Amino acid sequence: MAGGRRQAPPREDVLAAAMRMIAERGLEKLTMAALGREVGMSSGHLLYYFRTKDELLLRTLEWSEGRLGAERARLLAAPGPARARLDGYVGLYVPAGHRDPHWTLWLEVWNRSQSAAVDSDARDRQAAIEDGWHRDLAALLAEGVARGEFRPVDPGRFATRLRALLDGFAIQVAIGLRGSDRAGVLGHVREFLAESLLADA
Repeated sequence: MAGGRRQAPPREDVLAAAMRMIAERGLEKLTMAALGREVGMSSGHLLYYFRTKDELLLRTLEWSEGRLGAERARLLAAPGPARARLDGYVGLYVPAGHRDPHWTLWLEVWNRSQSAAVDSDARDRQAAIEDGWHRDLAALLAEGVARGEFRPVDPGRFATRLRALLDGFAIQVAIGLRGSDRAGVLGHVREFLAESLLADA
């Protein structure tokens, strides 16, 4: 390496390190200086790449969502009943527990998006993440209706309502609301789906 200087780590490694820090230490410990120490870069170098902490958080969320999106694609492409894949989708959506790092990051990005300083590009990128979840769910619902596994519903409208329900429950799990654990939430969602969607319920 010329002059003995350390080469900057690939951007994906920086995003992975940011996500790891959120998981291990909490979002409040993720500063540019701390992340720089973690990956061997100066905070100024990180700011050159990401410009602001808002951009770092959104990029980290997009990286995490890319991994989740690939897992979701594998899940939904698997053979078997649509209802089993719907159960898998719900399991992927609901946080693993209190302070789930992905949901901790999502909540922070949502909170920061209220600022007037957030530009339309950032909002469009957040919407693109949401659209991926919605599109995949609507397609799965349409498949289940066509196969007679689900009652006749409008896939787009039902997907919107189901995701709103999932978001509400997921936030309760992620913030550690008393009485809202993952297992209980999954039970509530499965009961709702049995009552409102499953054809043989």
